Amino acid sequence: MTAPRLTVADLAARLGGELEGDGRPLVQGVAGLREARPGDVTFVANMRYAGLVANTRASAVIVARAWDRPSSAALIRVDNPDAAFAATCQMFAPPPPPDPNGVHPTALISPRARLGADVRVGPYVVVEDGAEIGDRTVLMAHAYVGHEVVIGPDCRIYPHVSIRERCRLGARVTVHNGTVIGSDGFGYVAGEDGVRTKIPQLGIVEIGDDVELGANVTVDRARFGRTVIGRGVKVDNLVQIAHNVVIGDHSVIVAQVGIAGSSVIGSRVILAGQVGVAGHLEVGDGAVVGAQAGVSKDVPAGTIVLGSPAIPMDKFKRLHAYTMRLPELRAEVEQLGRRLAALEATLKPPARPT
Repeated sequence: MTAPRLTVADLAARLGGELEGDGRPLVQGVAGLREARPGDVTFVANMRYAGLVANTRASAVIVARAWDRPSSAALIRVDNPDAAFAATCQMFAPPPPPDPNGVHPTALISPRARLGADVRVGPYVVVEDGAEIGDRTVLMAHAYVGHEVVIGPDCRIYPHVSIRERCRLGARVTVHNGTVIGSDGFGYVAGEDGVRTKIPQLGIVEIGDDVELGANVTVDRARFGRTVIGRGVKVDNLVQIAHNVVIGDHSVIVAQVGIAGSSVIGSRVILAGQVGVAGHLEVGDGAVVGAQAGVSKDVPAGTIVLGSPAIPMDKFKRLHAYTMRLPELRAEVEQLGRRLAALEATLKPPARPT
C-alpha cells in the first residue's frame, strides 16, 4: 500500500474541513507541531500547544473551526481536530505486518479444540482442550489459550498473551503483548499462626465485544462468578483489574490503574493514569477520576474527583489553592505574632519598685 497523492486542498475536502491558505502543496505524511517539515500535516487539539502553530514548518495544520491564532501554515478547520487527525493518520499509515497464514506447523492445537473459518495461528501457539476460536480470529506467536476458553470472531491476540481456562472473549477483541486474562485473584485466609492459605479462585473472566486491552494488563478471574469487562472498554498498558471487578460499557482505563476486588466501575467512566480504586466500591456512570487519585469511597455518577483521598474537583481546587499559599500564610502568621508580642510589651504595666 502506497500513500495517496493528496494536496492540502484534497485532504481538506476528504476531512470535510474548511481550507484557509495555500492548498497546492502535496501532503507526504503526518508529524507533531515541533517535528513537522514541509509536506507534513499536523494538528492542534490542546490549546497548550497553540503557540507552536505560528512557527511550524508543516504545510497544513488541522484546527478547530473557531481557531483565531496566527499560523505559518495553511489551516484546515474541522469540528473535531482529534478525529480528523486520526483519519489523516489512517490515510498515511504503513501497511500492518502480514498475519500468520493458516496454522503454523509449530503450533500445538488440541484435537479437542474447535477453530472457526479462516482462523490464523502463529508459531508456538498453544490451544488447549475444549477451546473455541471464532471465525477470522488471529493468534500470534507464543499466545496461550487455556482449557475451554471461548474467543469470538475477528479477535486479534498479540504475542505472549495468556488466556486462562474457561475465560470468554466477545467479538472483535484486541489483546496486546504480555497481557494475562484469568490469572488467580489475590485471596488468602490467615490462620492464628499468621500462615496464609490460598482461597480457590473458581470463577472466570468475561470480556464483551469491541474491547481493547493494552500490553501487560492483568485481569484476575473471579473468586466465584465473573470478572466482567463490558462492551467497548479501552484499557491502557500496565493495568491491574482484580477478581470480581465489573467494568461497564465504553469505559476508559488509563495506564497504571489498579482496581481492587469486587469494585464496580460504571459505563463511560474515565480512570486517568495511576488511579487506585479500593475494594468493594462503586464509581458511577460517566464519572471521571483524575490522574493519581486514590478512590476510598463511592464516586457518584457524573462527578469529577481528584486527589488522594479523591474528592470533588471544585473542593480539590480550593484546597490546592490554599496549600500553594501556605508559605505566604505562614509568613503572615509569624508577622502577626511579632506584632502581637510588641503590642503586649507596650501594654504591660511597669514593674513595682521593691
